[in-house]
Amino acid sequence: MTTGRVNPSQRLEHQGITGLGHVYYNLMEPALVEAALKRDEATLGKGGALLVTTGEHTGRSPRDKFVVRTPGVEGTIWWENNKPMSPEAFDRLHADMLAHMKGRDYFVQDLYAGADPEHRLDVRMVTELAWHGLFIRHLLRRPERADLDDFVPEFTIINCPGFAADPQVHGCRSETVIALNFERKMILIGGTEYAGENKKSVFTLLNYLLPEKGIMPMHCSANHAIDNPVDTAIFFGLSGTGKTTLSADPERTLIGDDEHGWSDRGTFNFEGGCYAKTLDLSEEAEPEIFATTTRFATVIENMVHDPDTMDLDFEDDSLTANMRCAYPLDYISNASDTSLGGHPKNIIMLTCDAFGVLPPIARLTPAQAMYHFLSGFTSKVAGTEKGVTEPEPTFSTCFGAPFMPRRPEVYGDLLRQKIARHGATCWLVNTGWTGGAYGVGSRMPIRSTRLLLTAALDGSLNEATFRKDPNFGFEVPMHVEGVAEVLLDPRRTWSVNEEYDAQARKLVNMFAENFAQYVPFIDEDVKAAAIG
Repeated sequence: MTTGRVNPSQRLEHQGITGLGHVYYNLMEPALVEAALKRDEATLGKGGALLVTTGEHTGRSPRDKFVVRTPGVEGTIWWENNKPMSPEAFDRLHADMLAHMKGRDYFVQDLYAGADPEHRLDVRMVTELAWHGLFIRHLLRRPERADLDDFVPEFTIINCPGFAADPQVHGCRSETVIALNFERKMILIGGTEYAGENKKSVFTLLNYLLPEKGIMPMHCSANHAIDNPVDTAIFFGLSGTGKTTLSADPERTLIGDDEHGWSDRGTFNFEGGCYAKTLDLSEEAEPEIFATTTRFATVIENMVHDPDTMDLDFEDDSLTANMRCAYPLDYISNASDTSLGGHPKNIIMLTCDAFGVLPPIARLTPAQAMYHFLSGFTSKVAGTEKGVTEPEPTFSTCFGAPFMPRRPEVYGDLLRQKIARHGATCWLVNTGWTGGAYGVGSRMPIRSTRLLLTAALDGSLNEATFRKDPNFGFEVPMHVEGVAEVLLDPRRTWSVNEEYDAQARKLVNMFAENFAQYVPFIDEDVKAAAIG
């Protein structure tokens, strides 16, 4: 039995998926909320939000992600970063997953990945859980109802949390598996309820497909000046660096908070929603994101709540520190209607330096920008993981290594070409520690960070007097209105200068050791940038 809007010629049976129970095509938000509640997948929260838990997996499982090693992609995949699966193992996995699906109910959403119609990807998501259908309906982009009549999926993603993979049979690592087959145009996900696997699988697809069209896929947030899309800024950054917070500027229009493309036409959001962390989220600091947690159909993932009042506990991380909310972009009042922007005028690379070495902002040359883009630096701090007793560097190339199917130089070269062609100004912004490392110093004042970003985006910072940083060679402003001058020189914020110097040498060496892997593939000017 099938229900919902779908072209009869595009039903699952025509994709070889037969013998299912009820198949619900393209249900809208109220129906998906109702289905999730009826099936005991979720609890209704305040304002009609949907509260869910994801069991054992409260984050992505990168060690269980595989790319099928077919002849068409053999020479283009970054195999050092992507685990291979044989086509034969994928075929067995596919057959066994289809057998698992027999007699069960499924929810299908036909969606777009990409706000630019010229470059979007038509994706079909087949999910075992109704709330997964709601989640991906938020996170991707919804076609007009009339457009569903002619919708033909280019890629199909099947997600069966109840399916347990067999490493001996399916060529994987555990009962959890995420397998991408570019030749079959299919992704299979099994053994995990964490919904983020859905959205990041689509991002991985785009990261492989778009560079062939000369489009730069980016793990970044983006905004533009109000009523002026030409003045676009993008914010690269790993988790915890402020990518969502700093791009959500009430004085600018939000294009998106996580995944974008940069084409010959400009910037475009891949997604139609946001997936924001909620740990320590406050109404005072982030009122618009906070408000979404009591909006109808927002998916609240792995948050502790009062069973009587349904009030959410934003400080209780007993389920996971990675608790999140997923909501459509139009829940943010200053979000763009089109999710399109111009060519980036400013490129911000965010880092959370727990070593207390980097300045709050620095201006980068194009070669230095490529160096820091390929490095993708941030840091873990003591207490965040078992065994972490001092700050640990984290280098995630292109600020998104887990989602990069191609070699890093592909993305680095694309970014460099676009910077050169369109004249973007590049900045490195440290939202981490000052006055000492984590445990000694203090977190960079958010007010100062916002003032520095405002000066960078309105162009006034380019008129400042700069000094050359002795450790990394980039330019650091010496005076910015409203920002304490001592903050702009991190060495002066330390009580013992020699201790800063030792910490700086340590961090520079960490950068150098990590960057050695790229030296055979980069130009001489980038090599020069690597040594300051």
